[in-house]
Order: sequence, then C-alpha cells, then structure tokens
Amino acid sequence: MASNSNDLACSLRLWRGRVSPAEVGLPGGGRRRVVGLRRQEVAELSGLSVEYLARLEQGRATHPSPSVLMSLARVLRLSDQERAHLFRVADQAEPAHGSIKRHITPSVQRILDRLTDLPVQVVDASWHCITSNTLAYALAGDTSALPARERNLAWTVFTGAPTRYIRTDAEERLLRLELVSDLREARSRYPKDKLLGDLIDDLLAVSTDFADLWSQRLPAQPSLSSRTFLHPEIGPITVDSDFLTVRDSDLRLIVYTRAQDSEAAGQLDLLATIGLQPFSRPMPR
Repeated sequence: MASNSNDLACSLRLWRGRVSPAEVGLPGGGRRRVVGLRRQEVAELSGLSVEYLARLEQGRATHPSPSVLMSLARVLRLSDQERAHLFRVADQAEPAHGSIKRHITPSVQRILDRLTDLPVQVVDASWHCITSNTLAYALAGDTSALPARERNLAWTVFTGAPTRYIRTDAEERLLRLELVSDLREARSRYPKDKLLGDLIDDLLAVSTDFADLWSQRLPAQPSLSSRTFLHPEIGPITVDSDFLTVRDSDLRLIVYTRAQDSEAAGQLDLLATIGLQPFSRPMPR
C-alpha cells in the first residue's frame, strides 16, 4: 500500500507539472513558482478540496474513489494508458469491459479548448454531462459542482428538476421518448455498467412515466434539432444542436450554433462577453 501511495503521489505531481495554465484556459502570465498547474488550480478544476489533493500528492491519502480518479484524469489530460496506471496505483479497478467509456481523451479536450466561441457539452451514452466548455455553462447553467446524478439529463427531465432548458409539450414528449430509447440501447450494450444500471433502477422507482415508456421497448428515436434555454439575464435563446460522436468512445459532443446574422447569434456573442457573471451586482450596504 505504501508503495502504491508513493507512486500515486509522484504520478499526480508529475502530471500536474506538464499541463500549462493556457491549456486549461487559465492566465499564464506573471511569476509562477511551479511548472505547470498549481495544486489549487487542479483542485478547483476537478471539484476537490485543496487539502485532499495535497494529501494525495503527499502519499497521505489512499484509495480515492473512481469518480475522483476520473475527474483528475480529465483535468490532467491523461491518455488511456495513463488513466489505467492512475487506477492501478490508486488500488481501484479500471472501468470494466462492458461499461460505458466516459474518459475524455486529450484530443477531445483540445477540441473543447479550441471551440471557445460555441457552446459545447460532452455527454456519455446515459446522457450524463461529463463536462462543458465555459460558454455552454453560461448558456445552460454551471452544473459542474452539482452531484453526478443531477448532471444527467434523463434524471432532470423525468424528476422535474430545475433547468434552463425549456420545451413545448410536444418537444417534451419527443425528448422523453429519445431518452428512454437511448437508455435502453445503452443498457443492452453495457449490462455491467453500474452507474447506468443504478440510474435506470432509480428512474423506474421515481417516475411512472419513465416506467411506462421503458416497458414499451421503444426503437431508436430522432434527436430534436434545436434547444431553447431561458437565460436569467438575456431571456430565451434558441440554438441549433448537433451531435458529434467520438470514435472508439461513448462520448458525444453537443455543439450549439446559430446562423451568423440571427438574433440568437447576437445573444451568444453577448453571452460570450458576460460569461457566468450577471449584468449587475447588488450595491454594497
């Protein structure tokens, strides 16, 4: 165990040192005492506390959870082989064959980095949002700090969770049909995926509509070609949505666009300017 802890600590420090701030969208100017990313920057990007990451990098914390390892692999831009090494030295089993491939490879991450002027979300075969770029978070809401289940579109739709994604009754019905058929397809391909199995079991328990649609064994359904988001400052923004599949993976990139001279294009330009910040802040008392 001590040997693995030391290997884990050394690997994390090494990988952190090779990722530049610019690669993760952080300013790289000024004097930096470390090569690569600061520990605090990795912690914030991966949703961990600085204290816990310090314990991992010092060999004082052992057996981090698979979700922690997946977050670190994404932030540190690990290859498939490096991710496998990370799981081994953390004494965790790699995601088994027959499980959804959720790892964001460095090449996919580079696509996200380059597409800064378009909202892009990355979802897996279960409609779980793995990550989004900054503009997508500004459009759809920043869900990066939410529990994993609340970042799953199927869960939010069938449980009525709050969302900026607004739909007509007809669009709601079509979306529900698509989600159920996709989840059934994913279940047939990945019967051993625990996260997927738990999601389906919980949806069957909490949603009678999901249970009814699930029993119908729906065939594949078409995707809606556009989505409307209700932004708290700008109002409704309707954008085209296209799905790009990643080869040898179960990831899909949802890219939102609009015709150059359209009203929505201007709204996206404004959104890119304000980002996650509101137009105005309350005056201090």
